[in-house]
Amino acid sequence: MSNVRPGPKGAVDMTPVPLTRFPKDKAKRIERFAKTYVLTPKGEGVRKPFTFRDWQRDLLAGLFAPGVRQALVSIARANGKSTLAAVLAVYDLFTTESAQVVVVASDQRQAGIILNTVKRIIELSPELAKRARLLKGHIEIPGMGSEMYALPSDPGALQGWDPSLCLVDELHFVTRDVWEAVTGFAGKRPDSLTLAISTPSDRHDSVMKTLVDLGRESVDPSFFFREWTSDPEHPTDCEHCWESANPALDDFLSRDGLRSVLRTMREPSFRRYRLAQWVAPSTAWLTPDQWKDREDRKRIVHPREEVVAFFDGSFSDDSTALVGCTINDPHLFVIALWEKPDDDPAWRVPRVDVSRVIDTMFRTYRVRELACDPFGYREEIARWARKYGRDRVIEYPTHVRGRMGPATDKATEAVLEGHVTHDGNPDLARHVANCTVTHSKYGDLIVKDKVKSAHKIDAAVCAVGAYDRATFHAHQKKKTRGLKVVNSGW
Repeated sequence: MSNVRPGPKGAVDMTPVPLTRFPKDKAKRIERFAKTYVLTPKGEGVRKPFTFRDWQRDLLAGLFAPGVRQALVSIARANGKSTLAAVLAVYDLFTTESAQVVVVASDQRQAGIILNTVKRIIELSPELAKRARLLKGHIEIPGMGSEMYALPSDPGALQGWDPSLCLVDELHFVTRDVWEAVTGFAGKRPDSLTLAISTPSDRHDSVMKTLVDLGRESVDPSFFFREWTSDPEHPTDCEHCWESANPALDDFLSRDGLRSVLRTMREPSFRRYRLAQWVAPSTAWLTPDQWKDREDRKRIVHPREEVVAFFDGSFSDDSTALVGCTINDPHLFVIALWEKPDDDPAWRVPRVDVSRVIDTMFRTYRVRELACDPFGYREEIARWARKYGRDRVIEYPTHVRGRMGPATDKATEAVLEGHVTHDGNPDLARHVANCTVTHSKYGDLIVKDKVKSAHKIDAAVCAVGAYDRATFHAHQKKKTRGLKVVNSGW
C-alpha cells in the first residue's frame, strides 16, 4: 500500500513521469506506459503488472486512429471495461499537458467507479503516487496541470468543461440530452476523445441504439465502433456465443462463473448483460413453473415462530396485501389480501379490518419486524409503531429504486436457486404471474404490464420486500452468533 490518502498533500513531485524511448504511436505508447507504471488494481492478477490482451490492443488501435473523436464500445459485463477506461484515464493524466479527464455516468456513484479505480492504480505505483493529489471528489497531477472529475448525467452540470478525455460509463442509462451535452465538448482540443463503454440498452429508442446503428453502417470515420455480441437465435447455454460476446472468457472471466450466472439469472437479463444482445424492454418476471417449483404446502408456519411481514396498502383500486416470511429457512406465506370485487365499484379497503389483522399477526407470531410501504397509510403505521415499537414497525417505500432493485434481484435469485419456498397461495401466484420486469441501474424492478392495468402485483411486491427483510435479519443473527464475549473483569 502507498502512503497516498485523500485530502491535502504535502510536497508533490512536479517532474513528468519518464517516457524515454516510448513509441510515438499513441496506442503503442499507452501499452508501454501501462506495462511500465500500472499494476492491475483488482480482480484476476491484482497487484501484478497490467498487460493488454490482443483484443484490447486492437481496441486501442481503433480508438486512437487518426481523426477519431467519438467512440462506442458495446461489450458484456465482467470484461474489464472499467479497468480499461481507468488505464486510459491514468495515461492521459500523466502524459498530456493540462489534461482534463471527466467521467460521466447515470449518477455520482456510478461515475465514481472509474474515478476510484484510477485512484487505486495511482496508489499502487510509487512513481505515479508521488506526483498526484488524490482528493475526495477528484484527482490532480500538479506537475502536468492535469485533473480528473466524476460527473452525474445532468446536462446542466456538463457545461463549461474542456476535457481531453471524456469517458461515458454505461451509455444505456444516458439520455439523448446528456449525450448531446457531452459531445458538445468535441473540437475544443485537437486530440480530444469521447469514449462510451456500455452493455446494450433495453430500449430500442435509446441514444445508444442510434449510435450502434451508426457504428454498424461505418459511414463516419470520426466515429469508432466496436461490439462483442452473439447470435440471439442460439440458446443461452451455447458456449460458442459466450466466446463471441466475452473476449475475456477463460482469461479473467471464468467459464464456471458464467455457468453459475446462467442458473440464477433470467434469460432476457443473461442475454443482455452477459451476451451483449438487444432484448425487449419488459418481460415476465418469473414463469408460472419457476414459481410453482418453490411451492411447499407442507411447510407450516407455527404460532410463535419468528417472522417478518411486509404491508402494502391501497385505498380502493389496487390490492392491499400483507405477506410474511420466516427468518430461519425462509418461507413466504400470505397473511391477508384485500382486493376490489369486480361487481362493486364503490368498494373501499376496510381499514379497521386491516388493523385487526395486524393485531392478530403480532399476537400469533414472534414478529421481528413489520415493514410498510407508507403511501396512504402513514396514520395507521404511526399507530402500529406506537403500539408495537418503532424498531419493529418501519417504513419501506417501494417506489425507491435503489432499494427495490437489489431486493428484486435477490428474490429472483432465491426462487431460481431454491433458497426460498412459499405456501402455494393462488392469489400470490397470480400476482407473481402478472409481474413484468424493467431494468434500472440498481437492478431489475417488477412492475405492472401497464400503468392502469387491472392485473395486480401488490402481493408479489410484498413477497420481495418480506424476503429482503427476512434475509437481512437472518444475516444479523449470524453476525451476532459470531461475536465472541470476553470477560472484562467487571
